[in-house]
Amino acid sequence: MRVGTSSARGARDVLATSAARQGDLAELGIDPDDLPDGLVVADENGRVICFNAAAARITATPAADALGRPLEWALPLEDLEGRRWWQLTDPYGGLAIRVGQPERNLLLPGAREVLVSARYLRTEPTGPVRRVVVSLRDTEARRRTERSHAELIATVAHELRSPLTSVKGFTATLLAKWERFTDDQKKLMLETVDADANRVTRLIAELLDISRIDSGRLEVRRQPVDIGAAVGRHIQAYVAAGQPADRFLARIEQPLPDLWADPDKIDQVLSNLIENAVRHGEGTVTIDVTPTASPREGEDTGTSVTVSDEGSGIPEESMNRVFTRFWRGSKRGGTGLGLYIVKGIVEAHGGTITVGRAPGGGAEFRFTLPVSAPAYLA
Repeated sequence: MRVGTSSARGARDVLATSAARQGDLAELGIDPDDLPDGLVVADENGRVICFNAAAARITATPAADALGRPLEWALPLEDLEGRRWWQLTDPYGGLAIRVGQPERNLLLPGAREVLVSARYLRTEPTGPVRRVVVSLRDTEARRRTERSHAELIATVAHELRSPLTSVKGFTATLLAKWERFTDDQKKLMLETVDADANRVTRLIAELLDISRIDSGRLEVRRQPVDIGAAVGRHIQAYVAAGQPADRFLARIEQPLPDLWADPDKIDQVLSNLIENAVRHGEGTVTIDVTPTASPREGEDTGTSVTVSDEGSGIPEESMNRVFTRFWRGSKRGGTGLGLYIVKGIVEAHGGTITVGRAPGGGAEFRFTLPVSAPAYLA
């Protein structure tokens, strides 16, 4: 819709009054351009008197072009069936009891989706509409969340299918042909079923951890933790499973400050980081435990743990994605959830975690925990 010369004077008047109204908002300590969502306000004649910076960004229309224009020109919205939205809703000529429009998906030119809600302001309950206030939100954040949920569901389905198929196949075979197998064959099949059941259990535990991290409900049950002993246990477990003892180097700097943390969750962090180094790295896996400055204000000391290897490392362009969901450093399996959970656990303890390049060229993960001693020990 074009604004003709007959309405040019009215448009100039609206531009002048819109500046005054912007000043009124500023006096209240509110700047429309500081709002995170798009804000568009039209007066009693349907002309735009406020068009904030977020609205300009979302619609790709400069505020100077929109101010003074009819609302349907500044916001040429259509519903998902291609109907013009302002003609359909008719905010100025519709029912006098309407107060607005609930949020819904609408389309801008170019089929760009936006979330739109509107409020109709009247000086009297059933009087004429004096202002139409429109809120605009980009749908990109919602689409990212939906994609993340869909990817999580697809990953879980894929990871569950394989072990459950194995469990079902072996149990069905054993039940149908028990007498035909030797004891050694039965034992091998039952051990496979047990390993696959453990894999399912671990995946379910990861999903529960993600749910708690995302909702901020990850509980930390603090008690004294001997971090050096915990590192030693993990190394012994890998050696017992067949890894050569000389592949691991643990360097524990003494004395360490007394650490209060959740021992099970710290074991989970160590397990993930060491497993990553063993599976995806090469050469010697080095674990350094040292006292350091606390990452938490008000505490002097903390404990730092660094896990590094001598492999090819993580590409520089990937380092900012390492702790996101589904990041995989190689094609050697895994859900891509482990490091996301590690970061959540460390931060739940008030700590920090970083990734970089090790002196030997491989990946280096370093997490730092505050001592977090109870007040009665201070």
